[in-house]
Amino acid sequence: MDGIDPTGALRRIQEVVAAARAGAAEQDQVLAALSGLRRLREELASWEPELITAARAAGTSWVALAPALGVASRQAAERRYLRLQPSHTGEKTGEARVDAERDRRAGDRAVADWARRNSAILRQLAGRVSALDGLGPAAQESADRLGAALGDDDPATLLPPLAAARPHLTGAHAGLAEQLGEISARTDQLRRDAAGNRRSRD
Repeated sequence: MDGIDPTGALRRIQEVVAAARAGAAEQDQVLAALSGLRRLREELASWEPELITAARAAGTSWVALAPALGVASRQAAERRYLRLQPSHTGEKTGEARVDAERDRRAGDRAVADWARRNSAILRQLAGRVSALDGLGPAAQESADRLGAALGDDDPATLLPPLAAARPHLTGAHAGLAEQLGEISARTDQLRRDAAGNRRSRD
């Protein structure tokens, strides 16, 4: 709270509340207490997602977190956490952040399923890109990332470096770039469809 001790702030607020109940609180005291209460509320609210994150990192399940958060289910616990999280994509309300995160997860699942079904094609394309010669520094960096991703069992890990490599493939590699563009368009569509399907079920 900008250097203010929350414990001291709470004590001062309690003193003003007691004075108000006794009919002895002055206007300036009450206004200061209300301002302090707002700041204390904001500080406490910022702690909650940090503590939930710490609990999750320590292995606490959403089921175990639910009673600590005063909610009845794991779904409600997770929803509360998502509502408290700051938005990285511009959502202005807690519910919008919940929807955005669930859309992202649905899209990730759909893309991962598609990548597993098309693993051979993705690995073939990644192998072709990583084996190209005479690339510039940025293109070579993307090719090297693809080479490293080929060692991963999950073919979905190939998608980001494939997309990153596409802008660097020009001239003689334009046909390969077009194939990568088709894959990016396909995964984008999968994400949109997954989000639409999720919302239609809710």
